[in-house]
Amino acid sequence: MSKHLTASLAARLRVRPAVALATAVAALAAGAAFATARPTAAVAATGGFDFTRAQVAATGLQTPWGLTFLPDGSALVSERDTANIMQVRPGSSPVRVATVPNVSPGGEAGLLGIAVSPTYAQDQWIYAYFTGASDNRLVRFRLSAPQTQQVLLSGVPKAQFHDGGRIAFGPDGMLYLSTGDAGTSANAQDLNSLAGKILRMRPDGTVPPDNPYGTRVYSYGHRNVQGLAWDEGGRMYASEFGQNTWDELNYIVPGGNYGWPTCEGVCTDSRFRNPIVTWSTSEASPSGLAYANGTLFAGALAGKRLWTVPVSGGSRTGNPVAEFQGTYGRLRAVAVGPDGWLWVGTSNRDGRGTPASSDDRILRVPPAGGSSPSPSPSASPSPSASPSRSPSASPSPSVSPSASPSAGPRACSATYRIVNQWQGGFQGELAVRNSGTAAITSWTVTFAFPDGQRVTQSWSGRFTQSGATVTVANETYNGALAPNASTTAGFNASWSGANRVPSPISCTAA
Repeated sequence: MSKHLTASLAARLRVRPAVALATAVAALAAGAAFATARPTAAVAATGGFDFTRAQVAATGLQTPWGLTFLPDGSALVSERDTANIMQVRPGSSPVRVATVPNVSPGGEAGLLGIAVSPTYAQDQWIYAYFTGASDNRLVRFRLSAPQTQQVLLSGVPKAQFHDGGRIAFGPDGMLYLSTGDAGTSANAQDLNSLAGKILRMRPDGTVPPDNPYGTRVYSYGHRNVQGLAWDEGGRMYASEFGQNTWDELNYIVPGGNYGWPTCEGVCTDSRFRNPIVTWSTSEASPSGLAYANGTLFAGALAGKRLWTVPVSGGSRTGNPVAEFQGTYGRLRAVAVGPDGWLWVGTSNRDGRGTPASSDDRILRVPPAGGSSPSPSPSASPSPSASPSRSPSASPSPSVSPSASPSAGPRACSATYRIVNQWQGGFQGELAVRNSGTAAITSWTVTFAFPDGQRVTQSWSGRFTQSGATVTVANETYNGALAPNASTTAGFNASWSGANRVPSPISCTAA
């Protein structure tokens, strides 16, 4: 079906008043071969997985973004705002195995997609896409030496929002990368721009000879694609953020133009390809995407659910079903693991969610049928795994000077950092450490904001604010700390003008 409204309707759709939307949808309803998804009652086994037996495989992650698997079955998870790569084995604490240098997090930017080489046993390559100081770029490196990077693609336009970021190897052995329009919608239709595209390249970053335009561009007219998946026939699908009205799930063909910014959702112009599913932005904001058993699984951020969509041959074959609706919060990373389970990552610490004390988490959903064992990946040693995760290893936009610990055997110290920042708001974190020689049962941190910042939301600590002064007391579950043990408390806050780090920061232990 074509994808363009009349010129007058298209102009009205771009500003998206309710009347224009109603008119546009009514005009299309008679012949549109698309689905506007609405929640459907979930059943125990959807898409071949039993969502009633979902398990939490890992907790305590910081905004996990990408999810991929090593040959031993363990998962590698990229953390957007810390630039850490964490190794996850179900039932064990995540282990930091690398920190990627040169990452500049902020807003939706940071360490994004991650992929393991299909020939990892021979070459040990890890691929990563991240935001640097001046661009988005694709690199590869070994886990033992992330600072030694081969830059495969640089110069992708960056912005605080719309950086795309998903990378994945397709069944053809080629490496695919989704890029956002970087906040400039015209980029999406410009074949000379790397923004607003799905790119295809060889594993060394060079252009395959069968690409449709003789460049890395595989498809274009995208606003912000964050999910890529293929079915058993090698057909490609992508999930895409709309602006204010329609999010999309698209069947991707070489050289296809998906209409942004002329079209959002379905419209009638033969130049553009229509989505196979649309959602309202409040129902979806779709990110990670996976395929199994004739079904696409799309993680929804604003929708706080996992959409399951039956497909065949590039078309939708049934009604989308919403799983995990309102259960785990914002969902971003989605992948089918080598263990046959569906893996899903939350994104509640990204500055837009409401984190639980265990966030962020990796969930696993078992295949339907059979008993409920917990098949864990092999426990073989990880390639160059660091012994523990260190809060100080996170490259934050701003870290406070070392706080003065309270004196005596029961003592604590606290440091402050800005995890993520966007216009008018930011996410902060306090790391509290038992700096004494005796165990403590509680702690209290006090500091004063220097620029009128106001705490709007908090987790893992009881925050009170009087004027500029903020007092943070432990929760019941994280007050007891052995000597040298540490914990964190996080918060969202507003700011304007400046966002300097408070100093001094005092910590009192009991």
